[in-house]
Amino acid sequence: MSATQTVSHSSSSNSSIHLNLTQTAAPTGHVAPVTELRDWNASTSQPAADTVVEASRIADESAPEGGYGWLVVGACSVLTFWFVGTTYSWGVIQDALVESNLAKPSALAFVGSLAVACNAAFALVNSRLIRAIGARNGAFLGILLLGVGQILSGWATKSLAALFVTEGVIMGYGVSCCFMVASVTPAQYFRKRRGLANGLVFAGGGLGGAVISLSMSAIVNKLGTEWTFRLIGLITLATGLPAAWLIKERSPIQATQFIEWKLFRDSRFAVLFVAGTVATFPLFVPPFFLPLYARSIGQSAQVGAALVATFNFSSALGRVLCGLLGDKLGPVNSLFLSLIVSATSMLVLWPISTSLAPLIVFVVINGMGNGGFFAIMPTVVGNVFGSARVSVAMGMIVTGWTGGYLLGAPIAGYILEAYGGEKGGFESYRPAIFYAGSMALAAAGLVAYVRLRMSKHPSHRL
Repeated sequence: MSATQTVSHSSSSNSSIHLNLTQTAAPTGHVAPVTELRDWNASTSQPAADTVVEASRIADESAPEGGYGWLVVGACSVLTFWFVGTTYSWGVIQDALVESNLAKPSALAFVGSLAVACNAAFALVNSRLIRAIGARNGAFLGILLLGVGQILSGWATKSLAALFVTEGVIMGYGVSCCFMVASVTPAQYFRKRRGLANGLVFAGGGLGGAVISLSMSAIVNKLGTEWTFRLIGLITLATGLPAAWLIKERSPIQATQFIEWKLFRDSRFAVLFVAGTVATFPLFVPPFFLPLYARSIGQSAQVGAALVATFNFSSALGRVLCGLLGDKLGPVNSLFLSLIVSATSMLVLWPISTSLAPLIVFVVINGMGNGGFFAIMPTVVGNVFGSARVSVAMGMIVTGWTGGYLLGAPIAGYILEAYGGEKGGFESYRPAIFYAGSMALAAAGLVAYVRLRMSKHPSHRL
């Protein structure tokens, strides 16, 4: 059965390109058989054809697979270098603030968690904002707030409430703007290499975390926490604003509904929404608590910072690898692998890491699994639900991460306090570790359910 569809694709010069596509069959080796997809749609009360997905597939046929898109990838990588790198390096600053007796780890973990929770809480608002003002202006706004939030935090190190405002809310809104720009813009330039492009974009965050955590440790030792915040903020502005200027859409982001409630009628979306919500609870537990855990096994603050840097560098490798696997094996398969690696490393390796060598092994493996989650999720959403709706769909899914971002690490902190606190030795960390690992395993199970419902054949690239 063939179908012909016409899609209008607008460019910045207000010209229209009309693409006619005659479909005869799905590409072999890329998706499950048509009969299985019909069964899937029937079981979820979805129509046999999603017009947005079809329109996205047609528009994707004209993606240049590079060109200026590689410059956009590089510019978005600079954004992730700062907004991912600074949030994943919070454990270094948290360790210094705990030593200064500002507050307990559980309270300070809330500050770092609030910044990433704002990313999720404002996702829908910012997906709408970026459609209205464009990706470049959205990137400018995000970097500006990111840098200003860090600079203002330099005058807030004696007040926990002030840090919640500067490092939490102001910086957090900047993180959200940058995240949405980096998640939706590169996809316009790629189809076959979309996983690799997203992997490279978010690998910048892992590299940023490695560089920033080591830099923070050195600056804290020489100049104190106040100037650490200020210098990081100033460098963010100096490098991030030029990168933001290079970002532009290949075509204006399609205006869609603020929320597409009908997506929840698709079991794939509903279960992936829940899986993402569960998966975010454990994601920031390792980077936030590694410096404190390192102290519990007799290591110095410098070693703790180096472990965070190693975690972030491994995260960068995991983001690229997960992107490549997404192109080869399918994004849903790659998402499952990243979560299962993260879960098993926390449940098996971390509890027995009572000396530096096994702890390094855990940090490398968990960092790779942890980073893969962020890199592959935009590809999963774009490939399964259509690149034309990736902005609103990502906004909806990321909004579901608010609770995990905000409460995940603090819950681990409260569990730690209940079993002896940061001074109670490495045994006191184990209940918090098992909590984090169990949440990651539950998320992997939900993704596995989606994968098996789409196709029970392991060879299908989904």
